[in-house]
Amino acid sequence: MSALITPELVALDTHLGSEPKDVIRRLAELVVESGRATEIEALYADALAREAKTATGIPGGLAIPHCRSSAVLEPTLALARLSTPVDFGSKDGPADLVFLIAAPEGADQEHLKILAKLARSLMKKDFTTALRDASTAQQIVELVGNVVAPVPVAAGAGAGAHTASAAENSNAGTGPAQIGVKRLVAVTACPTGIAHTYMAADSLVAAAKAVGVDLQVETQGSAGVTPLDPAVIAAADAVIFAVDVDVRGRERFAGKPVINAPVKRGIDEPGRLIEEALAAALNPNARRVSDTVDLGGASEERSEHLGQKLKRALLTGVSYMIPFVAGGGLLIALGFLLGGYEITEVADDVVLNNSLFNLPDGGMLIYLGAVFFKIGALSMGFLVPALAGYIAFAIADRPGIAPGFVAGAVAGFMGAGFLGGIVGGLLAGVVAASFAKLNVPRWLRSLMPVVIIPLIASIVASGLMFVILGGPIALLTVGLGDWLNGMTGASAVILGVILGLMMAFDLGGPVNKVAYAFAVAGLGAASLANQAPWQIMAAVMAAGMVPPLAMALATSIDKKLFSLSERENGKAAWLLGASFISEGAIPFAAADVFRVIPAAMLGAAVTGGLSMAWNITSKAPHGGMFVFFAIDNFLLFVLAIAIGTVVSAFAVVGLKRYAVRKPAVSEAIPVNA
Repeated sequence: MSALITPELVALDTHLGSEPKDVIRRLAELVVESGRATEIEALYADALAREAKTATGIPGGLAIPHCRSSAVLEPTLALARLSTPVDFGSKDGPADLVFLIAAPEGADQEHLKILAKLARSLMKKDFTTALRDASTAQQIVELVGNVVAPVPVAAGAGAGAHTASAAENSNAGTGPAQIGVKRLVAVTACPTGIAHTYMAADSLVAAAKAVGVDLQVETQGSAGVTPLDPAVIAAADAVIFAVDVDVRGRERFAGKPVINAPVKRGIDEPGRLIEEALAAALNPNARRVSDTVDLGGASEERSEHLGQKLKRALLTGVSYMIPFVAGGGLLIALGFLLGGYEITEVADDVVLNNSLFNLPDGGMLIYLGAVFFKIGALSMGFLVPALAGYIAFAIADRPGIAPGFVAGAVAGFMGAGFLGGIVGGLLAGVVAASFAKLNVPRWLRSLMPVVIIPLIASIVASGLMFVILGGPIALLTVGLGDWLNGMTGASAVILGVILGLMMAFDLGGPVNKVAYAFAVAGLGAASLANQAPWQIMAAVMAAGMVPPLAMALATSIDKKLFSLSERENGKAAWLLGASFISEGAIPFAAADVFRVIPAAMLGAAVTGGLSMAWNITSKAPHGGMFVFFAIDNFLLFVLAIAIGTVVSAFAVVGLKRYAVRKPAVSEAIPVNA
């Protein structure tokens, strides 16, 4: 296994720029210059994209930008000790020690464990002090090597050895609890699973130890997961989920008072999280993990309103459906690119009766076009079943998946389409959840989630679709399709404006997802004779690209109106917007919702209307500028986006300059001493 860091990857007491992007880029250059990555731009973009999700500055003058990247050849650490500290978003000030952790997309477990071990070591003051005191790059390399080098365990050490090494593996804790000591458990997880996962775990453990609390942590990171002992979970008074992703095996914590927080809060405010967990343990009305095992992932809060449950279920279904549609739509577009639009008529015959060694008339391009088109069409066939299946999953967890998929397939068969899939998924989920709550004999429990619940829920949900609901929903779907197909001129422009407003209203939230799902759902019915769904898809994608691009442009027009972190997010927003990731504008909206959102909606509405007016079409459901081959009238597509971006950018700049809030009048409030 090659060294994680070499002297060439260390920059000591140097000025690398005044912003995080400057430091990250220089460190990325070091990685590439050392031969550990193939291209600077790819590594730099991946690291910036990760930085845009959550600031990587942590207390103690540290910053740990990190990412997985296809450009990285082997796990690598690059370190900069800055002569001029740079603000990476930590609450206690700028960072003078910056570590870029770069991992390949398919890094092996041993390397990932080493990276995790290094991340944990950064929480130790003696280690960071030694790094600051080192006089040469070689000393830095030796310090890191001493930390990540595996420590041999004597044979026969048995259980004691496992306990001693717990903090360096997946579970970190303070050891067996004493009588009267509060017991807590926690789960930490971050999107990349490299650094924050393990640093949050160690910060929580240290904070708990300081107040005499026994805390056991399960780290769900890239280095693997060792689940907490069920007995430890059972004995815990409360649980902390410091995560930015879903908790694996959430049902194990059923009934426990729970504190939910971003993983970075586990690093920045571990003591506060411990206090909140202890308070929740004593509060009979505290939020709890669902007390029904089969519904463990469905709801953490018993008081969740029906509307919130419905919204969560619909968004879950849409999020799981999108990969089927995105891949399928792009493959169909590639099929058209290679085989022409007539490929739809001959694709079945070509793929069944020809091969690489028996090419059809037209040669290799026709054959590959037919293959790509057919794979894409089959993938698109999962649109409604996947939507329904994962709506049911959101309501009833795993027992709802099978009946949801079946109900979705029935909806597709009957022509009920997208709307039928929603109804079928909701029915399947509700029926499955209802049966999961039944108190059945112990001998029957193991059969419930695997056989009985899927069987009964499939019969009820799909039966209702066949007998009662499918026909009326199919008529409604056909009517809606005919109405859309008949839209021309002013009415089509109005539809584009409405879709643009929806895409920018909540930037990836429920309203945005409804507009996007509406566009995606129609792609399966699009054809050369019926291009309205392709036009709607183009309008939605173009409008969704405007908010992040507009915020990026606005930060370039007048930097003084934006904070340092917003200016940094603005740099990343160029790429996010070009990729059709509307969420790239969320940091700006969160900081100034009443000026950013109206400005974003204005530009997105303009773009949506122009896209429909110019009859722009997109056969791809995602990808933005990078699926140019799937977009007809691509230059007009770019022009519509550019116009909307300029409108939104100047609108937000104008609102920030002139729509200034009046300062609030302070009132003295008596406080008891």
